[in-house]
Amino acid sequence: MRLIFTAAALAAVPLASLAQDDPIKQAIEARHGFYQMLAINMGTLSGMAKGDLAYDETAASRAAANIEALVQYDLPSLFIEGSSSSEAQDSAAKPDIWSNPEDFRTKFAGLGEAATGASDAVRGGAGDVGAVVQKLGGACKACHDNYREKS
Repeated sequence: MRLIFTAAALAAVPLASLAQDDPIKQAIEARHGFYQMLAINMGTLSGMAKGDLAYDETAASRAAANIEALVQYDLPSLFIEGSSSSEAQDSAAKPDIWSNPEDFRTKFAGLGEAATGASDAVRGGAGDVGAVVQKLGGACKACHDNYREKS
């Protein structure tokens, strides 16, 4: 019984420390994690499309499936007040996100639409991967043009 209580108490420690962290910092770090995962998978696809990586249907389909899964996450919910580039370090989010949240959500939904079916669309060759990368890249650009600070 004592062992169970000790294990439960130790398991709660990380949760307690998370609750004490700065929510703005947490939101920004979570956004960075999301974008890092997106970049890794886009890098795989764009590498194949450019010929920098050998076409591998399994790897291409997996990278595209990862993107399909990622865009199901409600990323716009991580853009909380106080986390814009003008208010927080480590943020490239323009304040325009908060003045036009519906358009921002629409642009993110466009990425979801671009990703739909991507894991099947990349099958067949590097040319098929290229078409998917263009579609996804266009959706990324549509949002970045308005809502991301240039680095």
